[in-house]
Amino acid sequence: MADAPKPEGGRGGFGRGFGDRGGRGRGRGGRGRGRGKRDDEDRWVPCTKLGRLVQSGKIKSLEQIYLFSMPIKEYQIIDHFLGSAVKDEVMKIMPVQKQTSAGQRTRFKAFVAVGDENGHLGLGVKCAKEVATAIRGAIIAAKLSMIPVRRGYWGNKIGKVHTVPTKVHGKCGSVQVRLIPAPKGAGIVASLCAKRIIKMAGIEDVYTCSRGTTKTMGNFIMATFQACKNTYTFLTPELWKETRFAKAPYQEFTDFLSSA
Repeated sequence: MADAPKPEGGRGGFGRGFGDRGGRGRGRGGRGRGRGKRDDEDRWVPCTKLGRLVQSGKIKSLEQIYLFSMPIKEYQIIDHFLGSAVKDEVMKIMPVQKQTSAGQRTRFKAFVAVGDENGHLGLGVKCAKEVATAIRGAIIAAKLSMIPVRRGYWGNKIGKVHTVPTKVHGKCGSVQVRLIPAPKGAGIVASLCAKRIIKMAGIEDVYTCSRGTTKTMGNFIMATFQACKNTYTFLTPELWKETRFAKAPYQEFTDFLSSA
């Protein structure tokens, strides 16, 4: 006599019953116990003197940091001052290979530009095994390399600053990029790649000129960034005013830093 079929609820029955699977969820109720710790983990705990001064409100703006040429070692400082105004854009992702005894090791190199379209620009380069990790690292590197971009006028000083103050030049590898002041309404006369970087810096009108192997996108991006950086290296008559020296923040707030 053949064995009787197992009941439908079992695994061996005709139906795919789910009645006996209820026990799987018994331990899942406790998953939410540790969720409250996430906010503490996300909270910024500064580990540099500059970070402590920024978090406590002793330093009011990024310009105060740039004035004393203080190196920024924590990307949260940029987030603290610029916040949601910072935009990032992936300029290029390229695979790079290294020859090993086992064959080739492929990694991904990401170029990311960040800026607030109001005189601040950063460029970061990062290499990682995964694309997402490379982009994340490049964004942090770009924030750490954030620079001020000086803007000026073409002709009469009417309205807001809109172009570069003088002709400036940037170079990386064989690629050379030159930025030339342009009148209002001219727009950014540049290739697509350079246009995106210049727009992030907050420059509205500019002519560009490039030489060399601009097909090498990494060098082209770096040369454009270097040209924007050089806007503050050129001394013009409006910067001839007498310098009033002030105490550096580390010296001014030395008691606060030693007590904390």
